[in-house]
Amino acid sequence: MTTTRRARRTVRSAALVAVAAAAALSLTACQSGGSGGSKDGAARPEQKVSGSAATGTGRTPADVRTETLAPSRTVTPAAPAAKTAAPAARTAAPVRTRTLADGSKAEVYRLGAEHYRAEIVSRGAVLATIETGRSDAGLDANDMFVVLTLGGDVHSWMGGGHTGPGTFKLAGGWTAEVTKVGELRYRAQILGNDGSVDATLEANQHDVGLDANGVYIVLSAGGVISAHE
Repeated sequence: MTTTRRARRTVRSAALVAVAAAAALSLTACQSGGSGGSKDGAARPEQKVSGSAATGTGRTPADVRTETLAPSRTVTPAAPAAKTAAPAARTAAPVRTRTLADGSKAEVYRLGAEHYRAEIVSRGAVLATIETGRSDAGLDANDMFVVLTLGGDVHSWMGGGHTGPGTFKLAGGWTAEVTKVGELRYRAQILGNDGSVDATLEANQHDVGLDANGVYIVLSAGGVISAHE
């Protein structure tokens, strides 16, 4: 009889251990589930990754002067030429001053890589401002034409304008096909000797300019185009 009672007690003890283990497992599952996997049950905040992008132009003023025009190159101004607006506050002295064809002067300021501003000055007053952005800049100032290049060079000449629409022979052997595409908006396709479109000038309410391998071209918002070597 003594042996039988001990066997029953052993069975009851094993059953109690199994129940306790099952309860412990259930409690652990409740504590670790439904809260994003954190120990205290709170969702972990999403981590944000930030960084900076490198920038650069990869082009020098020398490249601008000697490059070959790519087919269908479109030239549009970064900002309108403000003929009467006051210039932005000067932060440095001009990098160069050039005398223009009508006797006025162009004071050129460097704003950044391939980014220049030219102030047209006469008798101490600023008559006009042109500024490069992603392309050269141009201005028709009462039949004096001015081009400011991405390298900060200034070129000017008087006269020689053709009023579009139409097809015109330009200096340097270029041909320009000028079309009107809207109010104060003209487009000029610059054609090479083989008839290919080597560049496109788009004047949308303000003038544009181009250095075409040493031939300087201006297209005005009124459809006047002129070129000079």
